Amino acid sequence: MTNIIIVLVLIAIVALATCYICKEKRRGSKCIGCPYSKSCNGGCRKEE
Repeated sequence: MTNIIIVLVLIAIVALATCYICKEKRRGSKCIGCPYSKSCNGGCRKEE
């Protein structure tokens, strides 16, 4: 029973992460997680 719960939790985490990535790609983010993702050219190597 414990194994089933762990597997379901892992599947839920992967599914939510996939949905988040798809949603951000539709919005036009080139680099997900980057604070400059909507204004950068896709390199995400901004130096400050």
